[in-house]
Amino acid sequence: MHCNKLKNLPELKKALTKIKAKNATVVFTNGCFDLVHAGHINYLQKAKSLGDILVVGLNSDGSVRKLKGKKRPFVAQKNRAMVLSALACVDFIVIFNSLTPLDLIKAIKPGVLVKGGDWKTKDIVGSRFVRSYGGSAKSLPYVKGFSTSKLIRKIKSLS
Repeated sequence: MHCNKLKNLPELKKALTKIKAKNATVVFTNGCFDLVHAGHINYLQKAKSLGDILVVGLNSDGSVRKLKGKKRPFVAQKNRAMVLSALACVDFIVIFNSLTPLDLIKAIKPGVLVKGGDWKTKDIVGSRFVRSYGGSAKSLPYVKGFSTSKLIRKIKSLS
């Protein structure tokens, strides 16, 4: 099982340097993407439409546990990366271990920073940094009815 869109940070920076030299707009988002559902797909497609290249910062298993609890993630990071890599809208995936992607954002300097609707633009981690060099930060509205938490509750109710 190989995921050719998955890059470590040095590989990603090298690829993005070439892409940015062609004046392409790099869009960055991040998340756990533990149980990928239609809401995630819609979100990622909308994020991609804001530029030319979509980079997804994927929380490592360790950071998911710190953020979501010791029983998470349900799906290991290499498998979550494989699922994301199958999506046409995702160009690159980079796994990060910290609780926020700030260091990653500073390293890759995206033109557009995107998060879901539960984030106010001013509160998006890295938004001030991205705007400091002329980039933008966007908060995309959620598609109602899709939630990983709701999906987990539904699965639990079946047992």
